[in-house]
Amino acid sequence: MKFLIVTGMSGAGKTTVLKFLEDINYFCADNIPPMLLLKFAELFEQSKEIDKIALGIDIRGGKMFKDLFEGLRQLTDSGFDYEILFLDASDRTLINRFKETRRSHPLSRNGSIEEGIKKERDMLKNVKERSNYIIDTSKTLTKELKEQINNIFLLNSGFEGLMITICSFGFKYGIPADSDLVFDVRFLPNPYYIPELKEFTGNDKPVYDYVMSFDESRVFIDKLMDMLEFLIPQYIKEGKTRLVISVGCTGGKHRSVSISNALFEKISQKRSNVTIKHLESGESGRTRR
Repeated sequence: MKFLIVTGMSGAGKTTVLKFLEDINYFCADNIPPMLLLKFAELFEQSKEIDKIALGIDIRGGKMFKDLFEGLRQLTDSGFDYEILFLDASDRTLINRFKETRRSHPLSRNGSIEEGIKKERDMLKNVKERSNYIIDTSKTLTKELKEQINNIFLLNSGFEGLMITICSFGFKYGIPADSDLVFDVRFLPNPYYIPELKEFTGNDKPVYDYVMSFDESRVFIDKLMDMLEFLIPQYIKEGKTRLVISVGCTGGKHRSVSISNALFEKISQKRSNVTIKHLESGESGRTRR
């Protein structure tokens, strides 16, 4: 029996995740008193009809939430295995979400949202440290969050702790605001000035082949991969859950798209949870599961 506890910060997406889990045949229940965890486990074990359970537990339970570790101890003592999925987001993201929905924070009904978030982080610190999976939803689209949940709990592709997005863009339109790493490939020859390539993009073979025909392009990809192979484990160790690698050229249609595609192929050979998007080419990207 798979027994999953879904918890985390208010506004980080627990309700949405429970819906996704329901879609992949988990029995889901929300806002469960922690001291009932063992009762739920025993009930479903006896029924034999449900083998995947996800229970939402968070600070909405008030004083009962303090019983969580006792409830987990009872599960362990009774021989039940469980995992904890923790949903998190930045303070700024959480504040914006509460304001957009005009909701008050559960720990600060009559005070500021910021104060409630601070109290909640303090309460959840030990729970987060014991979690098997931590997903930061600050910059994650709903469809990307669903992909992560499916990858982990449906496809069993494992949880690598880091979702990587490769993004091509044009400098003349501005650097993407959510970029973590930005690379400028305007040093490469520009297909835009070749009449027969001008109207194509880096998603088209003639442009891709032209860009990758230069030694500079191949050396750049190799050196970038060397750096990423060093950086990615460090980011995971530090607790980072999302990495956006932006590759830019002048217009964002030729060189940056070609290099981003080459980088995507290299990284996806070694890691899952890699997505690519092209901001200026008008063409959607791909996801490696």
